[in-house]
Amino acid sequence: MVATVAAALMVASCSVFSSEENSGDSQNSASQNSSNAPSFAVDSPKLLSDADASGNNAAQYFFPADAGKNDPSSTQLIVAGPAEADQYAAAEAAIEDGAPMLIVGKGAAGDEAKAQIAELAPEEIIQFGVDLNEDPALAETDAKISQPDKPAEGEQAAPAPSSLEELVGLESPNDGNDAAPQVLVSAQTNVAQVASARAAGAPVQVLAAADPRATSESMAAIADGNAVALGEGFGNQEEFDAQVKLAANGELPGGGGLVFPGRRMVALYGHPSGPALGVMGEQSPEEAAVLAQNYADQYKDLTDWPVMPAFEIIATVASDAPGDDGDYSNESQPEELVPYVDAITEAGGYAFLDLQPGRARLIDQAKMYEDLLKQPNVGLALDPEWKIGPDEVPMTNVGHVEAEEVNEVSEWLAQLVQDNDLPQKGLILHQFQQQMLRDRDQIRTDYPELSFILHADGHGDAGQKFDTWNAMRQGLSPDYFMAWKNFIDEDTPMFDPTQTYEVDPRPWFVSYQ
Repeated sequence: MVATVAAALMVASCSVFSSEENSGDSQNSASQNSSNAPSFAVDSPKLLSDADASGNNAAQYFFPADAGKNDPSSTQLIVAGPAEADQYAAAEAAIEDGAPMLIVGKGAAGDEAKAQIAELAPEEIIQFGVDLNEDPALAETDAKISQPDKPAEGEQAAPAPSSLEELVGLESPNDGNDAAPQVLVSAQTNVAQVASARAAGAPVQVLAAADPRATSESMAAIADGNAVALGEGFGNQEEFDAQVKLAANGELPGGGGLVFPGRRMVALYGHPSGPALGVMGEQSPEEAAVLAQNYADQYKDLTDWPVMPAFEIIATVASDAPGDDGDYSNESQPEELVPYVDAITEAGGYAFLDLQPGRARLIDQAKMYEDLLKQPNVGLALDPEWKIGPDEVPMTNVGHVEAEEVNEVSEWLAQLVQDNDLPQKGLILHQFQQQMLRDRDQIRTDYPELSFILHADGHGDAGQKFDTWNAMRQGLSPDYFMAWKNFIDEDTPMFDPTQTYEVDPRPWFVSYQ
């Protein structure tokens, strides 16, 4: 579905195109007619990564040499050194001049960038925080190399932008170019790539995650096909292709196709049987959904993200008796859980099915609820505390789960998403002791179909809870989103919403038990 851009980059000429207003005095650039803007067509979403972080691929793509039909009379290139302030100042100039930008770093990266400049052969180079005038690598270039214009005497330069969000809001003389694709970037995208895109008049979306499913708007751009993603954060071409394919599977409640980021959740934990197993079962499904919404509403003014109500429904309950199947776990029938799944769905929320396996295999229990997990807003939670060995009994010691067993479940769940064209699913792993997931570093988290959530379940006073929180985060892969539990009876005292959201990092998922 996604075409590779390697061929496009290989046939791109060794010159950088910009319109005649971009030569000399940058003050004239604002008068450029958008009909002179670079022309490029995108018939399917593309990925432009940038391993050397110079921004060369974006410069080549957004200012292709085969745009000669626009009859440019000059070429211009904006370059910046390694300092962030210089890069943002250069990016501002590039956007306002409608010219591409490169970053000249230090060492091998800098040498590579200079080689790219020589190949691009611009007629004019404006440099920020770098001196290329006597650089032997550019000895054969005929380009005029100069510094940016200084403010007139008595005038003070306006502060340069300091974030990608500020950059994308700047006006370019090439704005209004109908051929420009939608451009998706993330925090990992370098400034030069963003500058070249905006300089060409392309509208840019800054995403909280390097994934085309991040927002409704980014998913719409992907659906239209006229979209380009910039930066290494989106992975390699194969990984990006997988993300694009999954984007066709629809959105989650609240918008976008990712569980996190994009929203936060506040959940009630429990079992339909009654209050003994959590607050969720203290009332009817419909009343529980209203209560979950009330809890979520207490958080909505504390974050810029939408806050959704959620249930974490205990689907299998660990027991001190073996039961008929001898696995020390009482499995709820799927139809028992349907009213709660339906109620939270009706409320626009999300449901997680929690497994307390006893001696059972997690994969065997997960498969019992396959039909429920085929719903787009139903995820899974695994509770190693209640996973015991063949000679153990629940509640006599804290259990543990090996990575192999978690991987078995995640592979199956990811395939379920693929086979049923579902949005991304949340997969919660509960942990309050290191030994509960002893080889956690061996758990695969590279499934784009899944959002991995680590639920630090410690209870007690504030000091005890933070000790657990910090210990569970040690060595944790950045692929995990953190979850926090407020114990209504066991915490002394229980955190209020403001205190909960002051936890660092702020939890994406908060549950009440």
